[in-house]
Amino acid sequence: MDHHQLEKDIEHLEHVISHISAEDRIPLSYWRGRIDSVSGAVRMPAQASRVKRLNAALSELEQRQKV
Repeated sequence: MDHHQLEKDIEHLEHVISHISAEDRIPLSYWRGRIDSVSGAVRMPAQASRVKRLNAALSELEQRQKV
């Protein structure tokens, strides 16, 4: 994945994750897969930090879904 595509993907995920809930039509497992795939392509510390925040936000949603 090239740098520009990776940035676009991270930006998209940041937007989506901030607006979804556990009850959305698209399951959280889909977004987990997207974050995991981006995580594997991260090359810069700033990107890693952003993906870490995405992981934390999605984990929180996943925990709420289990309750």
